[in-house]
Amino acid sequence: MIKLLLLILPIFVLAQSFMISNIPLPKTYIQNLDPYECDEECLQEYLDNDMIFSFLAHANAKLEDKVLDEARVMGISILNLGAFNPGAALKIALLLPHNKIGKYASSTTNAAFAYMMTKSHAFTLKSYKVESENIEDLQTSLAKMKEDGFAYVIAPLTSEGAQNVITIDPEMNIYFPTINKEDVNSSSPYLLFGGINYHAQSDMLLREAVSPLVIFSDKSQTGKKLATYQDYRFKNPIPLDKNIPLNIEDEMSVYKDLAPQTLNKHLLEGETKVIEYFISSRTTNLEYHLKENEKITNGSFFINTPIIKSGMIMSQLTLYDTNATNVLSTQINYDPLLLSMTQYIDREHMIVANSITEENNVLIETNSLLGNDIVYDWINYTTTVGVDYFYNEITGEDREYAISMQDKQMLYDIELLKPSLSRFIKYKHHSK
Repeated sequence: MIKLLLLILPIFVLAQSFMISNIPLPKTYIQNLDPYECDEECLQEYLDNDMIFSFLAHANAKLEDKVLDEARVMGISILNLGAFNPGAALKIALLLPHNKIGKYASSTTNAAFAYMMTKSHAFTLKSYKVESENIEDLQTSLAKMKEDGFAYVIAPLTSEGAQNVITIDPEMNIYFPTINKEDVNSSSPYLLFGGINYHAQSDMLLREAVSPLVIFSDKSQTGKKLATYQDYRFKNPIPLDKNIPLNIEDEMSVYKDLAPQTLNKHLLEGETKVIEYFISSRTTNLEYHLKENEKITNGSFFINTPIIKSGMIMSQLTLYDTNATNVLSTQINYDPLLLSMTQYIDREHMIVANSITEENNVLIETNSLLGNDIVYDWINYTTTVGVDYFYNEITGEDREYAISMQDKQMLYDIELLKPSLSRFIKYKHHSK
């Protein structure tokens, strides 16, 4: 099977394109002429002897054995096998504002295409480029999709674009892999949200924080909103007997009259001090903020900056002897680049929140064939989750990801990790 993969790989490399052709890819069909039944032992023997076509001829439905089923799905993907039962019409569109989302215009397309390749089901996947996210341009593209017969749409938009789609209120099933529902205002039964919940990740990380909490953010809208939330949450921890409201404004009204309660049991009342620094993209030296600054010594440092800037901040926390109790970060810095661009001493006490917790080896490998990453890149991951959800809605077949949806928002598990010497490992809570 590995030999077959190596032979076919150059085809994918040469065929990679960000434009989806109107000419359908040729389908391969394997007819089973064997009059005898083939059990799991028989199927394994075919694989062990590199008899991939004999294996696939018998493995024409989902297998109970996970390893065998992964081999089946990978074979379907690589050989682009056609289904004898075409089932429901499988049509999904992508709404792509290239000027706003940059590289994700191509990577989300690849993520959707990689998923479809693993299914033996005829499909139509079409991308619609939109010049801007204003209401007029979005309305024109959505109308064209509807005219072309698409009722399911993957839309990697910004918050502004998503809010404009909400205003348009199209009667189409639209999934936003980039947006968490708490960042917009929607009551539509058609609009679905798949973005990571940075607030929930912050809540979990702040349980490990000590005072003073020193927050470093960039000057982006996301950075400023996260800093504001983390400041508020550190001073107003969630009581153990309360659920987390979806919207922070609602939460403030719920908790403003409650007696102080805390999950941070090592903190004493009145010791929740927060210091915020907003770092411009051009700033490379933090000496003014860090050198001999007793106000921040032994504190927890929450970093809300992209990976390159985060590496710079962490190295200078060490350089200026801040004696950080720990360094905290959300999904923003769940990136293998962190392991190569920082020294271990800089990240020794770092804790990172991660919501990419479900792995599917077939989808990971198929994406890899297209130069795509769904292991660390959360937008590609949430796009894949959305396509999987639509596939289930359209065909009725089982989902690959057991991620639940509540009030039109995907609910991802959150795990805390430590960047060790060569990989991210599970963080073990320590009593304080």
